[in-house]
Amino acid sequence: MIHDPTGRISLHPNPQRVRVWIGETLLADTRDAIELREKDYPPRQYIPRQDVDMQHLVQSATVTHCPFKGDASYYSLSLDGETLTDVAWSYEQPFDAMTDIAEHLAFDAPLVRHSFDD
Repeated sequence: MIHDPTGRISLHPNPQRVRVWIGETLLADTRDAIELREKDYPPRQYIPRQDVDMQHLVQSATVTHCPFKGDASYYSLSLDGETLTDVAWSYEQPFDAMTDIAEHLAFDAPLVRHSFDD
């Protein structure tokens, strides 16, 4: 089955510096984010795994399926004795049209703060 995202999803390299914060803790810092724009959803920044501080993230049991991207694995954040469940997700083996976001994480905007700089 072909999972064609044409007209629904587009990927765009983000030339800005993208940082992701939880409180005062910096979780990610990159100049290599990919902005995923999906119809009916806000744009999402997919950040290369090597630019994410993975020491605070633990893979959860949550898995969801997107008919255009594939199966998403979720990560919870453990910081200062508190846990935020499913704060980030990653498509480990996305469908062919979405391979650019493999090995990237996106963060749940209501739970974290993004900053953008030139």
